[in-house]
Amino acid sequence: MEEKRKWKHRKSSTSSSIPNSNTSSIHNLDDGCLMHIFSFLSPIPDRYNTALVCHRWHYLACHPRLWLRVDRSVKDSSEPGVFPSIEMAVSAARPGDTILIAAGGSHLASNIQIKKPLCLIGGGELPDDTTLLCSRGSDSALEFLSTCKVANLTVKAELGCCLLHRSGRLTIDGCILQCESNPLDYLSCPIVSTAAGPEILTSSVKSHGDSVSVSRTRIEGGAKAVVTSGSLALQRVRVIYARTSIFFWFDVDRR
Repeated sequence: MEEKRKWKHRKSSTSSSIPNSNTSSIHNLDDGCLMHIFSFLSPIPDRYNTALVCHRWHYLACHPRLWLRVDRSVKDSSEPGVFPSIEMAVSAARPGDTILIAAGGSHLASNIQIKKPLCLIGGGELPDDTTLLCSRGSDSALEFLSTCKVANLTVKAELGCCLLHRSGRLTIDGCILQCESNPLDYLSCPIVSTAAGPEILTSSVKSHGDSVSVSRTRIEGGAKAVVTSGSLALQRVRVIYARTSIFFWFDVDRR
């Protein structure tokens, strides 16, 4: 009886050490299947970290099907999915696309209208690494007329505003918004919302509503952090004072 128990134990130990032919490694999946899986990851940090695993995952995670890239060093549009300017990338993007803006230097962004759902993300480790510069004479760097997200970017406006919200849901996460310092700060504002509210929008947009959500964002200069001229109002404000910076969390929503 004792021998029989030992034999069963040896058999179970041996069978457990043999790989199961029914289980497969994720590396055995083809490129199309892996890319489809990566498409469900949030661009930052999940998809960005995925690109660091190996050469194959880097190629798939950075594929133009998953996001577009803005690189000032590119002189033409011969490389698929890579554009020399933000305006060109926004124009070529499809609703729901993510645009990764390369770190280093300043990208010119003046009165760029975004009329489709997009996500704009800075390609650096910190928002200071990727700067969007709005020149004098422009109303704003970016103007949003659809549901969009801006993350890990520094937006500077000499005059006017950094971000102009017309309609849709705008999410600003982990950014730096800088306006002109005195004596011209009364002419500039980091965020301006002119959303008129759902009562004048079509029924297809009414279900989503208009709002601005700000989190982990440094706001510097300007007369006010946010100015509203429509039916939205500042709500749920939270401020954290760090040693060198002030970080804001707040919502601009219906009263």
